Amino acid sequence: MSLGASPDSISSEPEAPVRVLAVCTANISRSPAVERLLRLQLGDAVHAGSAGVMALVGEPIDAPVAAWLGARGADVSGFAARQLDAAMVRDADLVLALTRAHRGRVLDLAPAAVRRTFTLREFARVLASLDFAGLPEHLPVGDRLRAVIPLATAGRALAPRPDEGGDDVPDPYGRGAAAYAHSLGLIEQAVGVISGVVTC
Repeated sequence: MSLGASPDSISSEPEAPVRVLAVCTANISRSPAVERLLRLQLGDAVHAGSAGVMALVGEPIDAPVAAWLGARGADVSGFAARQLDAAMVRDADLVLALTRAHRGRVLDLAPAAVRRTFTLREFARVLASLDFAGLPEHLPVGDRLRAVIPLATAGRALAPRPDEGGDDVPDPYGRGAAAYAHSLGLIEQAVGVISGVVTC
C-alpha cells in the first residue's frame, strides 16, 4: 500500500526529539528492552522512555534482559521502573504497548491518544506493509519517524492481519531462558523493522 506525505508538510526547522513511550506490566523487562533498543538504534533523534501499568517502581532492568541488551551494545545504566500515568501518555508522540491489554490500559488513561498508540508488533507490522516512496529523501531520523506515525495510523485498518500469535509480546519474567529468548526475539524483530523504516 502506498502512502505519501507532501514535502511541504515536513518542517525544515530542527525539532525536539520524537517522544516514544513503551508500556508493559512491571516495567522491568519488555518495555525497558524496547526503550533501550530504540535509543541504541535511533540515537538522539528519539527520546525513548518506558513505564508499567503495574510497575515495580524504582527497580532496575531485569537481569536477563539487562544482559541481553548489554550483549547488543545498549546502555542499561540509570534505569528505574516507573508507574504509567496519563501525563506520560499525553506527552508521548508515539506509544508502543507490549500487548493489546496494555494498549487498552493506556487508552483508559488517555483516550485521545488512540491515533498514536499501537502495540509494538502492530506498529512494525503496519510499517512493513506501507510504501514510503512519497516521503522526501534523506529526512533526518526524527523527522522521518514523526512523518510515518500518521501514515501508520491511516494504514492500520488495511495492513495484513497478525499471525496466530497476534500482536502481543508475552511476558518472560521468571519463566526461563526459552521464554526470554522468544519475547526478546519478538521485540528485536519489531524494533528492527521500525529502525529500518526510519533510518533508510
